[in-house]
Amino acid sequence: MKKQFILFSIVLFTSTASIGITLDERATNSRKVIKEFAGQLKGRLQEGMIEGGPVKAVTICKTEASDIAQKVSDKYGWEIGRTSLKTRNTNNGPDKWEKNVLENFEKRKEAGEDPTKLEHFEIVNRSGKQYFRYMKAIPTGGVCLSCHGEKLDSKLTTKLDTLYPNDQARGFTIGDLRGAFTITQPLD
Repeated sequence: MKKQFILFSIVLFTSTASIGITLDERATNSRKVIKEFAGQLKGRLQEGMIEGGPVKAVTICKTEASDIAQKVSDKYGWEIGRTSLKTRNTNNGPDKWEKNVLENFEKRKEAGEDPTKLEHFEIVNRSGKQYFRYMKAIPTGGVCLSCHGEKLDSKLTTKLDTLYPNDQARGFTIGDLRGAFTITQPLD
């Protein structure tokens, strides 16, 4: 009987703890996970830049970015990724919710909000289930221009055309919204 009571208490505590997390706490947790994912991805891209410049970096992005996202997703049990209104990888295209948030980020940026602070989160229903969804904008920084800027090296352009035949992620300038990190966290 004592084992059953302890097990029941653990299940009850876990359920209550999950329900008791506020939206702000979920957003804080999402920021931490995004920081982890972005840090791992940025680290690999920096290694690529050192090894072989932008051509090596885009090759790493093509071959490793989705694996890094999947490992972090598996670690937390959430869907974690990147999306944009101008995708390089067509697999990263935004769903309807993400597209609306990205368009809203653009409006907020145009209204004067700091692009480094743009985020959005809410609870949404999808196929009869509830999810916490979170997005954090990715503003274009100086280093991003090596692979996403207006003037790209011809070797890089050739590599991009080969790896990403439908690439739309070129022509950015500093401060443009490159895209966003996105998280979908099941609540059930």
